[in-house]
Amino acid sequence: MATYAIGDIQGCYDEFMALLELARFKPKKDKLWVAGDMINRGPNSLETLRYIKNLGDSAVPVLGNHDLHLLALAHKIQKPKRSDTAVQILQAPDRRELLSWLRKQPLIHYDKDRNYAMVHAGIPPEWSLKKALLLASEVETVLRGSDYKKFLVNMYGDSPCRWDDNLRGWPRLRIITNYLTRMRLCDHKGGLEYLHYKMSAQAPSSYKPWFAHGKRKTRNLNIIFGHWAALNGESGQGRVFALDTGCVWGQQLTMMRLEDQQMFSLECAAQCTYV
Repeated sequence: MATYAIGDIQGCYDEFMALLELARFKPKKDKLWVAGDMINRGPNSLETLRYIKNLGDSAVPVLGNHDLHLLALAHKIQKPKRSDTAVQILQAPDRRELLSWLRKQPLIHYDKDRNYAMVHAGIPPEWSLKKALLLASEVETVLRGSDYKKFLVNMYGDSPCRWDDNLRGWPRLRIITNYLTRMRLCDHKGGLEYLHYKMSAQAPSSYKPWFAHGKRKTRNLNIIFGHWAALNGESGQGRVFALDTGCVWGQQLTMMRLEDQQMFSLECAAQCTYV
């Protein structure tokens, strides 16, 4: 049995299937970790989500910002944008089953035996793994409960921009969600900066990629993440694996086998998105 982790698929189903074949993934024997943003912007979100769901226990996904956005679209909390191709899921006969399954997925997956964690965007430098898992569970509990629609209404926004243990209510859940599904640049105390991720060298000097802070509390943990295609799969950190390599933008789809950290990449011949 092998365990694979794959970066942002974003509905690029054909490339997804081709990469699984390239890596010789065996659904009945192997595990597939999916680092969030399973859907949206690509042309085949419905097929992608169905495939991952139908893998059953062989699939280990975490939620990304596009996955959460689909839930907001489903409840008319947000209006579809031109780039929101995942609306095809909302017209499917099995939409309720798919959406119910989606909102039960975690924000962080941790494998103690391997010392690997997977999250869509990252873990802020001042959080330990224990704290990240506890705070993620706060959002997961609400998302799986009867108040999940209220959470989706209050999920959007850039404030607060810094963690405070005294935060309560929706602001607390919002910043937890932003850290785990949207973060790229932050300062050493977790203050978020959203503007300069494509050219992070132009950001104010106190802001770095979340994984580049020297006193980050998760330095001894192997972390798999997606969300940041501009990195081109390069974090510069030995224990930090950036797996979003921009398939939906016509670049690559990338998967890693955890047992030996071998990378499998598929060149995407053309931009997969409708944008």
